Amino acid sequence: MDTFDNFQYDSTSAYGGALTVVDDNSSVYTAGTHDPEPNTDLNLSSLSLSDSNGSHPPPNMHSHDAPVLEEDIYGVLDDLKDESSVDLPPHACSYCGIHSPASVVKCLICSKWFCNARGNTSASHIVNHLVRAKHREVILHSESPLGETIPECYNCGSKNVFMLGFIPAKSDTVVVLLCRQPCAQISKDISWNASLWAPLIDDRSFLSWLVKPPSETEQLRSRQISFTQINRLEDLWRDNANATLEDLEKPGVDDEPQQILVRYEDAYQYQNIFGPLVKIEADYDKRLKESQTQTDLMVRWDLGLNQKRVAWFGLPKLESGEVRLAVGDELRLRYNGELHKPWEGIGHVIKIPNNISDEIGLELRRAEGVPSECTHGFAVDFVWKSTSFDRMQLAMKTFAVDEKSVSGFIYHKLLGHELEPQILRTQMPKRFSVPGLPELNHSQMYAVKSVLQKPLSLIQGPPGTGKTVTSASIVYHLAKMNPGQVLVCAPSNVAVDQLTEKIHATGLAVVRLTAKSREALDSSVSYLTLHQQVANNTTHVELQKLILLKNEQGELSSTDERKYKTLIRICEKEILQKADVICCTCVGAGDPRLGKLKFRTVLIDEATQAAEPECMIPLVLGCKQVVLVGDHQQLGPVIMNKKAARAGLHQSLFERLVTLQNRPIRLQVQYRMHPCLSQFPSDMFYEGTLQNGVTAPQRLRKNVDFPWPVPDTPMFFYQNLGQEEISSSGTSFLNRFATFASHTTHR
Repeated sequence: MDTFDNFQYDSTSAYGGALTVVDDNSSVYTAGTHDPEPNTDLNLSSLSLSDSNGSHPPPNMHSHDAPVLEEDIYGVLDDLKDESSVDLPPHACSYCGIHSPASVVKCLICSKWFCNARGNTSASHIVNHLVRAKHREVILHSESPLGETIPECYNCGSKNVFMLGFIPAKSDTVVVLLCRQPCAQISKDISWNASLWAPLIDDRSFLSWLVKPPSETEQLRSRQISFTQINRLEDLWRDNANATLEDLEKPGVDDEPQQILVRYEDAYQYQNIFGPLVKIEADYDKRLKESQTQTDLMVRWDLGLNQKRVAWFGLPKLESGEVRLAVGDELRLRYNGELHKPWEGIGHVIKIPNNISDEIGLELRRAEGVPSECTHGFAVDFVWKSTSFDRMQLAMKTFAVDEKSVSGFIYHKLLGHELEPQILRTQMPKRFSVPGLPELNHSQMYAVKSVLQKPLSLIQGPPGTGKTVTSASIVYHLAKMNPGQVLVCAPSNVAVDQLTEKIHATGLAVVRLTAKSREALDSSVSYLTLHQQVANNTTHVELQKLILLKNEQGELSSTDERKYKTLIRICEKEILQKADVICCTCVGAGDPRLGKLKFRTVLIDEATQAAEPECMIPLVLGCKQVVLVGDHQQLGPVIMNKKAARAGLHQSLFERLVTLQNRPIRLQVQYRMHPCLSQFPSDMFYEGTLQNGVTAPQRLRKNVDFPWPVPDTPMFFYQNLGQEEISSSGTSFLNRFATFASHTTHR
């Protein structure tokens, strides 16, 4: 394309509202938009459209002013004024102060302006802000070449700039804005060449024909801001939207919390360091959840098998990766439209998007007044609960003030004090393999034998080495050898369910304790859950009658409700006391129903995925023997707040104990991968100690003719030459060519 000298907005275009670009040769280029209030007859100059791939303009095009010559720089610098000492216009970049209308855009979420200059960072200032603030929508300046326009998809109206791109028409007269998925993929318009789709953001900045990069002179005059200052300013804006760069220099602003230690003098020092970190993470999580309100949702109504109302809807922010949602989470659904009186209801998530459906299922607590005749105009709020953080804080307080919360040996080991090794006097079993589970290999058998003799054990389980089978075998022997119940925990419900299933296979009496918000959810171990065992208990005849009555009527009288709750508590207590093993999440171990129980032995699976205060919840219930199972070479805990993570909250208890020279017992035989695939992780992460429990022929797919470079080695490295693009979340990358290559090889 040539350089363009004039732009006009054509409101009568056959494509709807469209941006028309006129070059010197009177050729016309139209950019399809959905601008609700177009600016007509805009005379624009010196704006270059990109070349055919939408990334870089041709050599004869200029995307910004001519560069400043070296001999002119000193003259420019002599004339510079400190931009911070003069009044900047409202549309000045919130980072650097650049305010050329053609070079700035406004974030529609926070109403702050940012420029398309990189400054001292790898991305332009506007892209930097959008990524760090998790914002997605912008509007151009009214005096910019394209006018006050909101970039949005021509088909669906999506305004996520990380999803938007353009397609030049085959006739070379129209440029259409479409989102990457689904519109650009499903477009059937014969005048659009979908294969030429290119993103509006390339190399971490907006294309120059959309947002002009500031000139070198402008950038020299601008306020210089570092990458670190940008991060600190973005963090400050979360608490104070009106904060400025000058506020970073104020005393007490952006102070870093105290770093965690490897060793602690006592439990009070431990609590004083970890307590503030947990609070920082809790406050951040609360702000994040409460800021995720989504409006203008379309809802589909259904009636569940339990006769409860279920709302089905999509959440765009979930699709873009801005929000994490799990089954059992609570949401508030609101309606303030004209077809029904204002209404709101709280429910819990029973389904999250998967490969089959993009919808979320929300089961409402109450059915009264639900506007089921309405389908549009709903809003969703994320209901934040402090339960998990409160239980972490309580566990650390208990650790400090209650001498009986853990044994003396465990107390000092958790604090990192040097102690002489202890060996537990116990009668070892004749066989270490247990009924209902596969025979143990030599490394698994050694792990079981070692754990039974130590008050504190770490087991490292590389991928495919049978951590779950080993853990279940350990629990079986601990339950048989020691009085009282064994408490088995993991940070996630999925991990707890898998381990519960294996332990049940050994013949032990197992109870799976779930949060009350998850009791209506189905799982592979539903029949082992406490609430289900209560419902199936036939010894309490009166309770069974009340359960039946409540299911039929939906509610009980106040007298019957009190009696019902009393009988439920009695039945739950009996079932828990009779159990050999109680399984729950680490946070679930703080459930009041376990409050009066003491657990001599605690096993935590996937311990490397839990933050250290999370592991403390089950440990302070009286444990004298602790088994931590995990792999510190794999993913660690997910900490959302960067300050807390930098201070060390992202380090698991397992990893800290390894740092203190507590050597983990490593499972060494993997059963998952082809031997050629296990070679790399073995050499890279496990000192070459991984052995293969499967042979190469056992991991070859039969009747699959694939041209492997080395016929007997189902592995090769493929060089991908496709262009990398920013994903819809703005925080990661994707490569459409790599996706196509992957789909092709999997056919």
